[in-house]
Amino acid sequence: MNEFVFSYPTKNYFGEGAAKKALAAELPKYGKRVLLAYGGGSIKRNGIYEEIRSLLEAAGKEVTDFPGIMSNPTYEKVQEGARLVRIKDIDLILAVGGGSVSDCCKAVSAQARLSEDLYEYEYTAHQVPTQGVPLGVIVTASGTGSEQNAGAVITYEEKHWKGALWGTAASFAVLDPAYTKTVPMRQVISGAFDTLSHCMETYLGTPREPNLSDEMNEAVMRSVVRNMKNLSKSEGEDMAARSELMWAAAMAENGILKIGKTTDFQAHMIEHQLGAFTDCNHGCGLAAIQPTLYRHLAPSAPAQYARLAREVFGVEPAGRTDLAQAQEGIDRLERLIRDVGLPTRLHEMGITDERILRAVADTAVRMPGCAKQLTSEEIFALLKEAV
Repeated sequence: MNEFVFSYPTKNYFGEGAAKKALAAELPKYGKRVLLAYGGGSIKRNGIYEEIRSLLEAAGKEVTDFPGIMSNPTYEKVQEGARLVRIKDIDLILAVGGGSVSDCCKAVSAQARLSEDLYEYEYTAHQVPTQGVPLGVIVTASGTGSEQNAGAVITYEEKHWKGALWGTAASFAVLDPAYTKTVPMRQVISGAFDTLSHCMETYLGTPREPNLSDEMNEAVMRSVVRNMKNLSKSEGEDMAARSELMWAAAMAENGILKIGKTTDFQAHMIEHQLGAFTDCNHGCGLAAIQPTLYRHLAPSAPAQYARLAREVFGVEPAGRTDLAQAQEGIDRLERLIRDVGLPTRLHEMGITDERILRAVADTAVRMPGCAKQLTSEEIFALLKEAV
């Protein structure tokens, strides 16, 4: 394993009724002014907004709404939120929603305390924010694990860029599996595939010899695969599966599985740019890209891909080469994607324009932990194959 330093700031409240318990314990730590951030308004229709706002007001908080955070949060929206935080002199940001709301608010928190432009601060001055407005997250759509770290995926529309900004990690997170019943089933499953993707991209990075982080990761991946199937078979009614998937999402991104690893995340870098040019659903984009990408990468790291095939997808070695095992594992991954109702090809998402694929290939970040350093031509070729 590589050398590492590990610390973890987020306190997690997990289980039914966790929001009430968390806010009773956490709200006294902060001042009166709370920014209540959310997405397109579904939390008002399903009753979560009223529940949370009532808890805030009962605690004597002055609440300012910050609605309309989109599924691929934009840099413009981050700046809008930061201005509102400054104007209202906000003491606590409370993000209620999925990874997009959480990501946006992590960046808002950092930008609100910076005099410099956040993007320029990180990508021109090459500095990372060290301060932010306190943040809590109440998760309604799990999968991204965004509530567990300081990274935020933001779309900068003017630059046709979608990538990571470092913001503020949540001081506390609320994980109530019942809240995931308020979002469409397809969103739950695409979120679960994002979790699996996080795990695979961590696992397939370097070093590749057996290590504790990878062995823990194998258990998480097996759980995600099993519970994606169980939730799909139950048509969303299996609450045990929802609970397992929610905690797996947290485990995938709280840093535990990445200890001592240089991660891969090449699929994410390609999908981020696909999202920048098409605004597609993140989990669905990964599902359509990842099997094809892995068929291109497996020959460069056959032993690790074979291990993934055996330990997670149940492929029997049966005297076959590592590459043959790896290829069957990728086939089983693709079958899982199809069985749970996600796209296995880009055309199923309406993405066929080669000009878009070319732009994605030319702008995707290349990850040092990937099994092979892909050229833009190779990325373009695999994207055309994935159509």
